[in-house]
Amino acid sequence: MNIKDRNPEKKEWTIEIRPKKRLLDIDLKGLWLYRDLFYMYVKRDIITVYKQTILGPLWFLIQPILTTIMYMFVFGGLAGISTDGVPQSLFYMSGILLWNYFNTVFMLSSNIFIANANIFGKVYFPRLVVPLSGIASNLVKLGIHLCLFIVIYLYYYIQGADLTISWTVLLFPFLIFMIAFHAMSWGLIISALTTKYRDLTQLISFGIQLFMYLTPVVYPLSATPQKYYSFISLNPLTPIFETFRYSWMGSGALDWGGLGYSFIILLCSLFLSVVIFSRVERNFMDTV
Repeated sequence: MNIKDRNPEKKEWTIEIRPKKRLLDIDLKGLWLYRDLFYMYVKRDIITVYKQTILGPLWFLIQPILTTIMYMFVFGGLAGISTDGVPQSLFYMSGILLWNYFNTVFMLSSNIFIANANIFGKVYFPRLVVPLSGIASNLVKLGIHLCLFIVIYLYYYIQGADLTISWTVLLFPFLIFMIAFHAMSWGLIISALTTKYRDLTQLISFGIQLFMYLTPVVYPLSATPQKYYSFISLNPLTPIFETFRYSWMGSGALDWGGLGYSFIILLCSLFLSVVIFSRVERNFMDTV
């Protein structure tokens, strides 16, 4: 049944509330109308992350630097894993740059319903505003990491390191787009499941760390043992990491087929996640 609010002066309906009936009913108009809320979420995420910390935004630099040093010691030193002739700090920073963005967006999206239950239960707005704002706000952190990567890149380039930048560096925005929506779509599916099966939340942190080792973050695809090569290649994130390194450093491989495969997986997972998300958001308050 439709509920309508009629303006007696204009003699026309001003508000119409109706149930969702279609399988895929995305309120794109609502996303645009609530753009101010989107900007507010983005601002909140940027300001409050390190608001009550001593070093504040410097953690955006400290975290990747310390992680890079640890990777150099463990994977480059103790394990002796090849970096395809690329300086270790530059190679690991390239992996951290992409992985941190994926991991942050995924974790935010995978906890949407539980973390925002109080807000979702009191007021209506398009729920996709929250994960989309997470994608946007974390671009700031990504930009800082990218600047740090470029500084390290220029240092080694001036020192005469064998680094070859390709025109495919122009694909960088597309690669980030793919990483962002891979992370969001997978996270939304997990979030929909955890509203009913809370024990799955205990597996998320472990699972995402395990998935990192199935992605060429700390090793090049060329260093993968032959028996695992095909398995690692099936990871939709693999061609993205390889293309990024190929674009900036000349290592890795540019696999257009792999990028096409990753994009198809992205479209399928994004469609599936939005369908599941739109269905769960109707009655998730009954289970959360």
